[in-house]
Amino acid sequence: MKLSTDRILTTHTGSLPRAQDLTTTLEALDAGTMPDPAAFETRVRRAVGDIVRQQIDAGVDIVNDGEQGKVGYSTYVRHRLTGFDGKAGVPGRADWADFPEAAARGERRSTILRPSCNGPIAHFMKNEHYPSRDAYLARLADVMKEEYDAIHRAGFVLQIDCPDLAMGRHLMFHELSNAEFLKVAAANIEALNHALRDIPADRMRLHLCWGNYEGPHHRDIPLRELLPVALKAKPQALSFEGANPRHEHEWVVFREIRLPDDRVIIPGVLDSTTNFIEHPELVAQRLVRYAEIVGRERVIAGTDCGFMTFARSVNQVEPEIAWAKFQAMAEGARIASKQLWR
Repeated sequence: MKLSTDRILTTHTGSLPRAQDLTTTLEALDAGTMPDPAAFETRVRRAVGDIVRQQIDAGVDIVNDGEQGKVGYSTYVRHRLTGFDGKAGVPGRADWADFPEAAARGERRSTILRPSCNGPIAHFMKNEHYPSRDAYLARLADVMKEEYDAIHRAGFVLQIDCPDLAMGRHLMFHELSNAEFLKVAAANIEALNHALRDIPADRMRLHLCWGNYEGPHHRDIPLRELLPVALKAKPQALSFEGANPRHEHEWVVFREIRLPDDRVIIPGVLDSTTNFIEHPELVAQRLVRYAEIVGRERVIAGTDCGFMTFARSVNQVEPEIAWAKFQAMAEGARIASKQLWR
């Protein structure tokens, strides 16, 4: 990605609110009812055009399609690859398990069904076919390479979403120690780098995610332990949560762990699970902290995660408030830029 030499740029993780009629169509598609291909493509194309204009109007510099054509960043795999006809629920979150009364009252656990791998693929998804996790990872890397290469050839910057490197610790691997889990994460990085081997690092960014949900998060693996492993991934830019109460303090980690000279960070300066609109001055403070450590040209303002991870889920952040949060981010980036380039 081209670095900015005169101001802090803004971007976000990806998912944005979808229109109700599009959400209905996506839900039907996910349930197995195929829409008319031509009509669906036309509607998605119009939705992408609309969402890009909204991002620009809100002050977002580095925009994307808002995942308008996907019901969810992870579950749409069944429409791209064969072998994912199984169904699997979301594993219980270890942090909520520590507060069973609160979990029961709020019915916090997701009812979303994700596909599972139950046939040959032509990690987040449960493997019910391959004889071992290593065999599953190897096949996923080979198949996803085709997807990644196609995105790169189309001229886009490729974003790799990696909840397996963070949320996986307290979701699927909560019985492991942090040290044991980091070995799992390192293996995932190795497989990922194999799949990304033909794409230049500066055409990619990686998003770490501890889970885009309002919850205790006291079992999240610390960034201090995870960062050395994450920095072994090939993508130039690293996106991570930096605005919510569980991870905002971790900006100090970059004082302890040196960011390689060729890397860029995209810290979250907006919490994607609350309807609080961050004050621009707070956004600026968050950005300046990072910039003073790693260099102003190597910081891009981002969000903790997406604002509509699944089209069919109840919004945690109201759409009109999400856009107000983006405006606050843009203003905060301008304030920070004046301080850093004065």
